Amino acid sequence: MKNTGLWKVATLVMAVVFFMACDKDDDSSVSITVNGTLLVGDRSDFNGDLDASFTGKEGTVSRSFIWNNNLNTADFNADITATSKGSFRMTVEDSEGSVVLDRTIDGGTEPDTIGGVTSSGASGIWTVTIKVTSFTGNGSFSMSEGD
Repeated sequence: MKNTGLWKVATLVMAVVFFMACDKDDDSSVSITVNGTLLVGDRSDFNGDLDASFTGKEGTVSRSFIWNNNLNTADFNADITATSKGSFRMTVEDSEGSVVLDRTIDGGTEPDTIGGVTSSGASGIWTVTIKVTSFTGNGSFSMSEGD
């Protein structure tokens, strides 16, 4: 029965370690959904119009996906509702890797909306990267083939 005391101490130590690991109050998160698909990694691909939304709670994430654009430009819009901190950045590269759009919206400032037409690029498979940094709030963005 001498091991009983050692067993109690080991159990107590494991319980304290478990409690401290679980007690971390880190509720930060960001989710990005494109055409109804939650972006979990950088592997999704899309055709046609893009309709997306995102939400964040003090989170930071960067997600890239590919989009088939048969034309040389794209129409885009983005809008955020955010607290004073955080940012939303949209970067788009054409099929040759040239940046045709790089725009940022900062939380708590105006304008909280961006829109327009990308620069002209090579048609084909474009890469869209969305980076949300220390963002609390929600927003949406859309893209469609341009000219």
